[in-house]
Amino acid sequence: MSARPVLRSRLARERSERALSLLQNCQFCAHRCGANRLQGETGPCHAGVEARVFHYQTEVGDEAELAPLFAIAFSGCDLRCDFCNTGAESWNPRAGDSVISGLDCPGLRFLAQRAEHALNQGARGIMILGGEPTVHLPAALALAAQLPEHARLIWKTNAHGSGVARELLEGVFDVWVADFKFGQNGCAKRLARVPRYVETVQENLLWAARQAELIVRHLLMPGHVHCCWKPVAEWLAGNLPETKVSLRSGFWPGWHSRRHEELRATTSPADEREAFQLARSLGLNLIP
Repeated sequence: MSARPVLRSRLARERSERALSLLQNCQFCAHRCGANRLQGETGPCHAGVEARVFHYQTEVGDEAELAPLFAIAFSGCDLRCDFCNTGAESWNPRAGDSVISGLDCPGLRFLAQRAEHALNQGARGIMILGGEPTVHLPAALALAAQLPEHARLIWKTNAHGSGVARELLEGVFDVWVADFKFGQNGCAKRLARVPRYVETVQENLLWAARQAELIVRHLLMPGHVHCCWKPVAEWLAGNLPETKVSLRSGFWPGWHSRRHEELRATTSPADEREAFQLARSLGLNLIP
């Protein structure tokens, strides 16, 4: 694991400026659509130059070792998960009231001030999430540049970023909380409209584990213990055996879940028992 540079603010600011220039041929996520966002073109995420935030507050519902934390959620995402619990905002990059559009804009300073206040009130870190923050790297990095150097910064991601995104993010965040949603590409294609999902996420997780503290999240979904959780768990046990794993069981059939018959209910107690038993049998490093 590489050490974070002492002057994270300088590194993040330089990376933000570079990321802004890369919007002319956007390659931030694994779709690598090449949209010229500076000229109004959009790709699967539908995002342009402007970034918006739909949520910012102190939260206690994350992993116990992270909470309480101050969460800042960017609108828009490159995946289309039908079960998304913030689908209205995550699918719409124009949702939200706080507009962020430049390195020194008032919106960034406001969020940085709110985050610092939360730290002074006892928050243990600052999490940048979405939607998916990777699609808004210029603004996300500009925000990181304004946050206190001593703060524990957490990057919450769907782990569907590209190599370009990895280069821009390296050394900026202390903790990565990364989703590993699907164990098979067929499920990812059907439920989130994304190809080659598994290979992309695995590559990003291996990289993240080398350069930051990594927590891998998996949301148990009804009917997906064997097709999704089992291969995810086996891969983690074989490739990242010491990595912290957050196995979450609070699935709720919201947003467009009812498009899929198996997602029209919560996860059964039997599925939950089987999933956690599998995790323990593989020796996964489960955390609450």
